[in-house]
Amino acid sequence: MTEEQQDQPQEDVKPKINLVVDFEGQMKVKTLTPFKKLFEAAEKRFGKEPGTFKFTFSGQRLRPEETPAEHNMEDGDTIDAHLQQLGGASAR
Repeated sequence: MTEEQQDQPQEDVKPKINLVVDFEGQMKVKTLTPFKKLFEAAEKRFGKEPGTFKFTFSGQRLRPEETPAEHNMEDGDTIDAHLQQLGGASAR
């Protein structure tokens, strides 16, 4: 940093952090079991509070009261878990 830059007021920056955890796990559930049970197990596994993750299947967000049957899930289908974004500013 040059002396001229040091004399000027500093601007805040908001870097984006992309966190990827390579983890795969399987749980056996009945097709009419609400996703809430799966969500709670995943959050407990990582020591997170309920609602920390956003769960999606084929690009669609899953709600806790929904079931695998409602999404026509089969053995081997993958549910993606993403950290829920809290706060932040809009992109410029």
